[in-house]
Amino acid sequence: MSGEQESPSPRHTRTRPIRVPGPLWDAYGRICERLDTDRTNDLLDHMRGRVREHGDDQDRADLVKAEQELAERRARKGGRPKRTAGE
Repeated sequence: MSGEQESPSPRHTRTRPIRVPGPLWDAYGRICERLDTDRTNDLLDHMRGRVREHGDDQDRADLVKAEQELAERRARKGGRPKRTAGE
């Protein structure tokens, strides 16, 4: 894992490619749909929990910054609309 710091992007959160077998990704997507969420929000919730449980002061401070960034993004133009089935 890299300890590099990234400069904040003023307009977009960055995508993070991960390697995952297709069948696992598909099953995970179906489960998230049944739980009325999506993969992004479910993964964000998991990451938040890990930082809260295992993070140090710097990690928790970065979580606060991340939450502020997400809140600001969602407040602009009404935020991103929720995806509907079939999209």
